[in-house]
Amino acid sequence: MPNAESTPSSTLDAAMRRALELARRGPAVGPNPQVGCVLMDSRGDIVAEGWHRGAGTPHAEVAALYDARARGVDTRGLTAVVTLEPCNHTGRTGPCSEALLAAGIGAVHYAVADPGDASSGGAARLAAAGVPATHGPRTGEGEALLHPWLTAVRRGRPWVIVKWASTLDGRAAAADGSSQWITGTTARQRVHEERAAADAILVGTGTVLADDPSLTARGDGGELLAHQPLPVVVGERRIPSTAKLHAHPAGLLETGTRDPHAVLRQLHEREIRRVYVEGGPTLASALIAAGLADEYSIYLAPALLGGDRLALGDLGIPTIGDARRLHLTTVEQLGDDLFISATPKEH
Repeated sequence: MPNAESTPSSTLDAAMRRALELARRGPAVGPNPQVGCVLMDSRGDIVAEGWHRGAGTPHAEVAALYDARARGVDTRGLTAVVTLEPCNHTGRTGPCSEALLAAGIGAVHYAVADPGDASSGGAARLAAAGVPATHGPRTGEGEALLHPWLTAVRRGRPWVIVKWASTLDGRAAAADGSSQWITGTTARQRVHEERAAADAILVGTGTVLADDPSLTARGDGGELLAHQPLPVVVGERRIPSTAKLHAHPAGLLETGTRDPHAVLRQLHEREIRRVYVEGGPTLASALIAAGLADEYSIYLAPALLGGDRLALGDLGIPTIGDARRLHLTTVEQLGDDLFISATPKEH
């Protein structure tokens, strides 16, 4: 049977590369990570594969075992190459470590260790049963793929993306409060795609009262996209019963608090791992000032407004030396507008 000692590193690397390709087919939203798995025979040939298709569906390892059985492949003695350490707990599905043992898998290689308090321990369980479980290869690539999810699990709070649209001089609205539309249609469609890539969308009570947004994720023709983020209203006041958010297809959550830490704890307990913040300057500034912004999506229109309606409020920064420095990850022109994606340098 193949094992950690006998399988060439180049063969393992190619198998993990394929497992990572499979992982990317899975949804980035939801409480579970994107995971892929391939099964290799003694020659190093991939004989079955699988990936996780969303919460409540078989995990990647089990999907690969199903694929092997459907192909008539004997799983005894095969090597499993998986992008995340096999889980060792019962949630919506059973533990993958036990499924691999029951199938007679002879060795396991995983790119990323599972950081979950409840779900980790699969490698130790396999090793205790005499099945070598080896960390690597392509750990860095696996970590990069799962970075938002891993960060959320390790910190016990969702990954936070703060978005705003402004003019080049940093204004989010004109003197009369009007803000539709600062950016063009191409940029606005990108925002809808970003909404659909999040588990929840955060907005402040003041923004709901002022703009009555629907916060749905829509396509070019105005149709609802397949995934809709849960709208979350941050604030102590209840929103009116006539607000459009009450008709949102994903439901509605009113937090009853303005404390950003409490809000994120509440969302994490609801298994929300990625949030998109569109809630106006007050909410965005509170999250940034509290050090809770993990990523920025900034849309800049080639226009000037002047005035005091800034995209961000006071961040509690007294001197230039304390400025929140960012690392630019993407700079892209969308029609006439500019899109900038960035992360805090301390990340």
